[in-house]
Amino acid sequence: MIKSKIRNGYLKFLILLLILFTITPQNIFSQEKKVPQEEIKVPLSLMSKSSPGNINPFKSEINYPMLAGVGLTYSYIIYEINKYYSNTWWKKDSRYEYNGKFNVVSDGTYARNIDKYGHVLGTSLISHFFSAGLEAANIDEETCVWWGAIGGLGMQLYVEVQDGFSPVDKISGKPKWGFSPGDAISDLLGASFFVARYYYPYLNNFQLRFSYYPSKELLNGDKPDNNYSDDYEGQKVWLAFRMKNLLPENLSEYWPAFLMLSLGYHVSGVGDYYTKPIETHYYLALDIDAETIPLYGKFWAFVKNTLNYIHFPMPGLEISKNGISFALIIF
Repeated sequence: MIKSKIRNGYLKFLILLLILFTITPQNIFSQEKKVPQEEIKVPLSLMSKSSPGNINPFKSEINYPMLAGVGLTYSYIIYEINKYYSNTWWKKDSRYEYNGKFNVVSDGTYARNIDKYGHVLGTSLISHFFSAGLEAANIDEETCVWWGAIGGLGMQLYVEVQDGFSPVDKISGKPKWGFSPGDAISDLLGASFFVARYYYPYLNNFQLRFSYYPSKELLNGDKPDNNYSDDYEGQKVWLAFRMKNLLPENLSEYWPAFLMLSLGYHVSGVGDYYTKPIETHYYLALDIDAETIPLYGKFWAFVKNTLNYIHFPMPGLEISKNGISFALIIF
């Protein structure tokens, strides 16, 4: 059982927004609404207007209470993130102190870059939720996509900048953390990919996914900060392929629409508290396309789009220094 003190602002972000959207299912972000690029998008408020005299500046289709709720939720998550990390990563103690300087660090080899993929995926996922919240407030879809990406990127970059002002070692002067250009670039890539999927629907055939089960070290309290966001021992990151759309037509007709293929990546042994060496693991596994689940409507489209950020437990192959092995369930 995970200890109650293991908290993270991102988890609260997902839970609060999911609750917020559940109470307004008629307005949830849906990829099913996409209009072909060649069509001219006319705002609903401008349709069937015979003359400018019909326009009422005090009448709007925007759901301002919902919009305010999304804004307050976003602000609250930023507050919770700041509070959480101020008591963990950014906390000064007998060894570390603040010197007021902004420190930039290079962590290109840290965790063998699995954290960079996590930044790409995390920014894209936050953008997805924030964009859905805006569309629930009746903001037009294209605007939602852009502001969703800005919101996701902003939340991630807030943490990156604060990392740059984290405490430094009193003796060596080495920062406890620091602003990572690699992390920031990964955040930007995640937001860019989210926007690109709107303008280039073909990119929806390539889906960023993750799977996570808490490591034994975290569950037993052996991980010093009890933070699951960098509990790499329990994390796997994936890129899922919608094979039905990617295969040649003569092969695609035999491929089940619900079945996908995923490439996975995992790094074990990351952290000073591990005695075993760092190892890299690769995976080739089957996966599920949640969008094929026969549940319809905008709310269910939102749920299915969200589920497609998760790798489903399925059979597959693991490739490591020990060779190739088969497993009935890889998660």
